Amino acid sequence: MGIDRKDIEAKYKWDLESMYTEKERIQKDIDYIKSSIEEIKLYKGKLSESPEVFYKVLKLMEDTSRKLSHLHVYSHMKHHEDTRINENLADATKTDMLGTELSKANSYVVPEIIAMDENILANYLSDEKISHYKKMIDEILREKPYTLGEKEEQIMAAASELATVPESTYEMLSYADMEFPEITDEDGNIVRIDHFNYTKYIKSKDRRVRKEAFEAEFKTYQKYSNTMASTLFGGIKAEIFNSSIRNYPSAIFASLFADNISLDVYNNLIASVHENIDSLDRYNNLKKKYFELDEMHMYDLYLPMARDFKMEISYEKAKEIILNALEPMGEYYLSLVKRAFDERWIDVYENEGKRGGAYSWGSYDSHPYILMSYKDDLNSVFTLIHELGHSIHSYLSRENQPYIYSGYKIFVAEVASTVNETLLIKYLLKNSNSKKEKIYLLNYYAEQYRTTVYRQTLFAEFEKIAHEKVESGIPMTAKDFTEIFFDLNKLYYGNSCEVDELVGIEWARIPHFYSNFYVYKYATGFSAASVLSDMILKDSSSVERYIEFLKSGGSEYPLEQLRKAGVDMEKKESVDNALKIFKDIVDELEELCEV
Repeated sequence: MGIDRKDIEAKYKWDLESMYTEKERIQKDIDYIKSSIEEIKLYKGKLSESPEVFYKVLKLMEDTSRKLSHLHVYSHMKHHEDTRINENLADATKTDMLGTELSKANSYVVPEIIAMDENILANYLSDEKISHYKKMIDEILREKPYTLGEKEEQIMAAASELATVPESTYEMLSYADMEFPEITDEDGNIVRIDHFNYTKYIKSKDRRVRKEAFEAEFKTYQKYSNTMASTLFGGIKAEIFNSSIRNYPSAIFASLFADNISLDVYNNLIASVHENIDSLDRYNNLKKKYFELDEMHMYDLYLPMARDFKMEISYEKAKEIILNALEPMGEYYLSLVKRAFDERWIDVYENEGKRGGAYSWGSYDSHPYILMSYKDDLNSVFTLIHELGHSIHSYLSRENQPYIYSGYKIFVAEVASTVNETLLIKYLLKNSNSKKEKIYLLNYYAEQYRTTVYRQTLFAEFEKIAHEKVESGIPMTAKDFTEIFFDLNKLYYGNSCEVDELVGIEWARIPHFYSNFYVYKYATGFSAASVLSDMILKDSSSVERYIEFLKSGGSEYPLEQLRKAGVDMEKKESVDNALKIFKDIVDELEELCEV
């Protein structure tokens, strides 16, 4: 039995009560949102009537969204404290329904803005109050060449529900219907492989267990390969249909266009990784020699070096380590981290019914909140500093931007968290007390590169190739997807590993392939963060630029934000510089292991 929430000290629990000091205010907010939704509906077809009407609608949408966001965050976090409480689930569901109603009510606004006479719109934007919305309107108008008529947009909106079918089918098949076989673990126990314990057994020190887990997982997907191929092909076709109907040049262009990202960013990422595969080869060969393996197989890749090394770190000790690691960020940044610790931004420990995982959240009108389940180990320290990166980013964005520009794009979302993690790993390495500890930490760091830059770029390349083939009219089968994925693994791992034929089916188990052209953001975000953290440690003047980046929220497009921070992701050299750091990590590991 786990611990009951009421038995955890208050200082280790977030203070959601500060979001709503009076229960009556919750109902007042609900009433306000409902009445505002009805009022928004009244102005349909009237945006061009006058600047007063135009402003009134935009201001009403902004205020209603802000109020709903606060309520939505509160109700869902309250539910996450203990998911067994039905009342909290009901409240969270109600806010979801209000969000749907608001979206329906204001669905006319974007089409009407796009259809407005340019001179009238320019005249409106000269009004000081309306100019506040200029960037938001500019983003809407960017979509004008790819926006259809009102009737067509209604059809596309209705059809958008069909686009979710492939992902839903994948999830039901993978997580509900598939039954994975049993294997024998290190201790001779019979265990059934599933999505959650696979990662445990693929890291087993017993090679037999790793191989059995790998084959159990991948052969199961192989059995369903035709269904999975049909599902993925359907998802790709839906994405291509959407981009084609809207007259985008390609599906990848449509996906990157939303963040104003050029194709150069995507292509340069792939090119840079290709040119630096030799560092990955050296890392794999190092592990092969370290573990005295005759051959390095795909099921050996996740085996951690110095696996017997353990770091037991209490939460109080973690806070001390984190503050020391983040010293290069300066006093202002540290003061915000201290506030997070002292003002109960963090829900620290696991309790019965608490939602799993970790996240940073909050509303524009609250401080950030962090949910996690601290375990007194190094992984928990990394999780905490990671989520603190998100939280400080969110805090600074909200403090320095109006509500409508306070949300940052996913393209930059992982930069702040990864900068924090990188500063932590470098601090720990600098203060490590033994050779084994250094090997453990360097291996942890190297694995971040292998799994976040190399592996996610492999995935991104698979998506690009698959979409291009479908766009050229080629119907993709399980055999086609498997060949592409296997050939890419040969390219990335073939010089240092025995690329097991079974790895070709891995495309079938990757859920991100149903969020088209998303995975590359992990690789670019990690690369940008690696370069920025290196700059912060070498040049204190970089801190000020970085803090300004965190403050900018969604007021600028991501590439421009990162350029001002000091890294240009349109230039191939940015990823090259990140992978130079990986090369240095491998150099140091080789020296420590005397390879």
